[in-house]
Amino acid sequence: MAASAKSFLADAGYGEQELDANSALMELDKGLRSGKLGEQCEAVVRFPRLFQKYPFPILINSAFLKLADVFRVGNNFLRLCVLKVTQQSEKHLEKILNVDEFVKRVFSVIHSNDPVARAITLRMLGSMASIIPERKNAHHSIRQSLDSHDNVEVEAAIFAAANFSAQSKDFAAGICNKISEMIQGLATPVDLKLKLIPILQHMHHDASLASSSRQLLQQLVTSYPSTKMVIVTLHTFTLLAASSLVDIPKQIQLLLQYLKNDPRKAVKRLAIQDLKLLANKTPHTWSRENIQALCESALHTPYDSLKLGMLSVLSTLSGTIAIKQYFSSAPGTAATTARSFDLVKLAQECCYHNNRGIAAHGVRILTNISASCQEKDLLPLEQDAVFGLEALLVLCSQDDSPGAQATLKITLTCMVKLVKCRPHLSQSVVESLLTQLHSAQDAARILMCHCLAAIAMQLPVLADGMLGDLMDLYKLIGRSATDKKQELLVSLATVIFVSSQKALSSEVKTVIKQQLENASNGWTAYRIARQASRMGNHDMARELYQSLLTQVASEHFYFWLNSLKEFSHAEQCLTGLQEDNYSSALSCIAEALKSYHKGIASLTAASTPLNPLSFQCGFVKLRIDLLQAFSQLICTCNSLKTSPPPAIATTIAMTSGNDLQRCGRISNQMKHSMEEFRNLATRYGDLYQSSFDADSATLRNVELQQQSCLLISHAIEALILDPESTSFQEYSSNGTAHVESEYERRMMSVFNRVLEEVESLNRKYAPVSYLLALSPSPRNPAEPIAVQNNQQLALKVEGVVQHGSKPGLFRKIQSVCLNVSSVLQSKSGQDYKIPIDNMTNEMEQRVEPHNDYFSTQFLLNFVILGTHNITVESSVIDSNGIVWKTGPKTTIFVKSLEDPYSQQVRLQQQQGQPPSQQQQQRTAYSRF
Repeated sequence: MAASAKSFLADAGYGEQELDANSALMELDKGLRSGKLGEQCEAVVRFPRLFQKYPFPILINSAFLKLADVFRVGNNFLRLCVLKVTQQSEKHLEKILNVDEFVKRVFSVIHSNDPVARAITLRMLGSMASIIPERKNAHHSIRQSLDSHDNVEVEAAIFAAANFSAQSKDFAAGICNKISEMIQGLATPVDLKLKLIPILQHMHHDASLASSSRQLLQQLVTSYPSTKMVIVTLHTFTLLAASSLVDIPKQIQLLLQYLKNDPRKAVKRLAIQDLKLLANKTPHTWSRENIQALCESALHTPYDSLKLGMLSVLSTLSGTIAIKQYFSSAPGTAATTARSFDLVKLAQECCYHNNRGIAAHGVRILTNISASCQEKDLLPLEQDAVFGLEALLVLCSQDDSPGAQATLKITLTCMVKLVKCRPHLSQSVVESLLTQLHSAQDAARILMCHCLAAIAMQLPVLADGMLGDLMDLYKLIGRSATDKKQELLVSLATVIFVSSQKALSSEVKTVIKQQLENASNGWTAYRIARQASRMGNHDMARELYQSLLTQVASEHFYFWLNSLKEFSHAEQCLTGLQEDNYSSALSCIAEALKSYHKGIASLTAASTPLNPLSFQCGFVKLRIDLLQAFSQLICTCNSLKTSPPPAIATTIAMTSGNDLQRCGRISNQMKHSMEEFRNLATRYGDLYQSSFDADSATLRNVELQQQSCLLISHAIEALILDPESTSFQEYSSNGTAHVESEYERRMMSVFNRVLEEVESLNRKYAPVSYLLALSPSPRNPAEPIAVQNNQQLALKVEGVVQHGSKPGLFRKIQSVCLNVSSVLQSKSGQDYKIPIDNMTNEMEQRVEPHNDYFSTQFLLNFVILGTHNITVESSVIDSNGIVWKTGPKTTIFVKSLEDPYSQQVRLQQQQGQPPSQQQQQRTAYSRF
């Protein structure tokens, strides 16, 4: 019911006209004042859309006050609608400015004679607990309603008590005894006790309260052994321990005890579920004895469903620090081999189980043990893991059911992890994948291709052996246009691109094009072209983009594809660069720049107001400038041959005292190149800081580009302009060679996959953005705000963080940094020297957004008469403390005016009249 209500409320208002905030609120207010119940309800349920569109406190405060009036005077159905709106708009509640007035209007209904109205009011108060956690009248009403004879009201009081207990330490401490009495009371029905017990999970505000709650729950577990009561009590026990943190080891032991001794399967399932929760939350609290007890239970249970659950907990623990604690030898005991542990025996026993889920968890445990534990006797375990993975691969690749595909994903993930940690196993794993690829179902083939691509990226040496088998399979794909076939074409092409190592033969190109002509649609061809770009096969990508130009439905798509075609051609030109051949290098760079300039023009034309492609355009412009800088550097180096230093260069150097003048004008050209590369590095850094929503691979590549520019500028300075400032003698030859080869490997991967960054942000989910509101704000943006020069301007900055469809995908917002600066634009007073401190304001504040809303104030001085330009710029600080310059930047104008008293005194002095006695005694401070 709650889900349907949420969807109904979310869809309400579909198709309404675009109105400004005040007009939209007035429109809804007109509906609230209507005499028809249907129009009133419609107006109420449209408020969440209004809050989402205009999420600022002034409007939200007015809207909630109107809703409170409807709640106070309306019928129960309207009250229920207001309750649903309040629950859906919970994150906007903190923006209510007149909390007292809002609560007063809502709370008045608690004195109604109608128990349903009182119940709705209690649920309303519970939904508002985050903004009124310490309201004593609300606490008192909840306690009173718990003694009501009406079941609806009591259930509402329980809901409110749970919410207030989570927010208020005082309420939790005060209600704990009341809850205890009701649970232990004989007059309380069992179903009501089952609803009261979960309130105890919120009694974690201090150690004594948590301890008393644990004692009560312990009594309940022993006093009420019925299945439902034990299940609810144990789960509350677990949630309380997970919140208070201090009693987790005791809770693990208690759950293991019930898992071992209680004969009821429902209780065992609940114990497994809670053990899984604690394994995910706090794996470091699991001792060897705990894991051993769980292994023994799994070995002895006859039920596959319970064994599956226990293995799920053990597989979770096997990927954490708990597995190392389990295999570490206890002090004073002899070291035992890994194969002698019960966990290993259990995993080996389950690897070939007839239940796919049990077998998958078994091989996952073996894989994690092989990856985590560095022991000499692990070779048999590795072989067991490989054999178990191959058996599951054969079993699941022939079945296209959802369960088999889920198991296959686990199997392939384990294969990639095992190959990464144990490279000597890679050959057998790849051979088994290639062998099984021919007979597998299409859905399984897609997943296996992903696995092969991941392995080939980690170990490129294996790629050559794959190409023949992959081409044979690519030729055998039927001409069916089903979605699975299209996906398989893309996956196989990706593995082929990885295997060909950036050099596709004409035969491979022909086979791929032929299959695309026979059995693919335009979208499949586009996806394959993107994979070719990512893997450095730019020639193939350019041909595919060219073939798609006439198959798109809009100009923006045409220009987007045309830009990708030009960029691919440019990168293909750069693949012809050869060492020690500078003339061909200049021609290759010139040809690439020609294509890049065409591409950036198309890319700019492809942008729209909703999709401005700012990152893509910024990255490509930097790429163009980088190539131009390289071209200029090569020309500068060549100029030493064509324009050597003049004969008097030595005399000029001795006269000026600058030894670089011996080289002639090339020294100034080199200095210019060095500054150009440093400027490019700065711009790459700015692009990095403005890309808060970029994935880590994109940011790493941008950072590598920045470091390459810094390295070249440093090399020019250290080797040519100032060779004495840097010494390379402190580095050993081996270390230098290692760093150089590692750098070369990483940078070549960046330059050959440039389109990966260009397309990485062209995804469906919108990036994070911000709405900033300044007050006071002028009615007309060009009109300045008037302020007297002897007063300070209180500038309030409010903002709302607007996320895309996947908030916090790569990093989370910790705080927002607001920087306010003011600059004097024009003076209107006397022309005299002004201290620099009085001309500008520079302030910075960091605020943490709560429910995506933040607010702060600045006090600004404008002593100097004239017009001042105030700039408010926001940036984001993530959970690692890194600053991201995401914007936005807002500007307003302030006009500083002379206060009337000073103006009067100045005019009298100009006219030669002495000020009156009363005016002489009056100062700026006497008025206060």
